[in-house]
Amino acid sequence: MTEQRRRTEETPGESVGETTWEDKETAAAVPEEAADMSELLPDEDMMYDLAELFRMFADSTRVKILYVLFEKELCVGDIGAALGMTQSAISHQLRVLKQAKLVKFRRDGKTLYYSLADDHVRTIIGMGMEHLEE
Repeated sequence: MTEQRRRTEETPGESVGETTWEDKETAAAVPEEAADMSELLPDEDMMYDLAELFRMFADSTRVKILYVLFEKELCVGDIGAALGMTQSAISHQLRVLKQAKLVKFRRDGKTLYYSLADDHVRTIIGMGMEHLEE
């Protein structure tokens, strides 16, 4: 038994990222149909953009901001009051969300009002909550 295989058996789950000889055999035995599946994948740029989109939902502050914008458009001060956060912290996160095209804004005098960019954002959050509640 190889040292690497022995280590894997002794400490299951701790060898993430290591490739054992068993993994190499499995990879070599992948059916041709599975290899053809790679052709169905979107291009690398699209995959990167999709990963970046989901990364926006990885921050609980950003998710909270999106959640309060579910109901109506709000200014930075109102969002901060609703979440108990500073306007500076809210502004920073709104800038990130705006760059990701998840929120939009409109100007009324000196005040900016933020809202969800479109119904896709509402759907993504709704589906995530639905999944968690199952």
